[in-house]
Amino acid sequence: MEQVAKVIGTDSDGWVKVQVELKSACNHCSSSESCGTSAVAKAFGSRLQEFSLPSTETYPEGTLLRLGLPESVVLKAALLVYMLPLAGLFMGGLLGRFVASLAGFSTDGGAISMAIAFALLAWQLGKSQARRIENRAQPVILANLGQAMESASETHCH
Repeated sequence: MEQVAKVIGTDSDGWVKVQVELKSACNHCSSSESCGTSAVAKAFGSRLQEFSLPSTETYPEGTLLRLGLPESVVLKAALLVYMLPLAGLFMGGLLGRFVASLAGFSTDGGAISMAIAFALLAWQLGKSQARRIENRAQPVILANLGQAMESASETHCH
């Protein structure tokens, strides 16, 4: 997974501070004009995230860098967030059905209740574990893309 970042500062300890614009994937398909999700994404606009990376080189401010995050990090996080709740749903359903049959209650009601509870717990656990994995993952500088070009709004005519 790659992203372009702009250098906004450096320090003498070998760290470079970068800024990444987080954009929504919306507005890139042919249905973006009539899509409700696209309208919401436009309303919130893009967000900026700043962080520091270790670097063996020094970069002047405004330099664009291509950053990379190992795909294994993204895959592990997705697996935790999507598959763990699904497993919780099935396990909760089986356990709920078993407990309800032992207690003499409706097995369907017990299975549904326990399945939902286990799925929500597993989702919360998966989300926290995925966040921990992503926080430990350090992006690396893949390439120096050179200086950013000034946009028309940034240039001043004298």
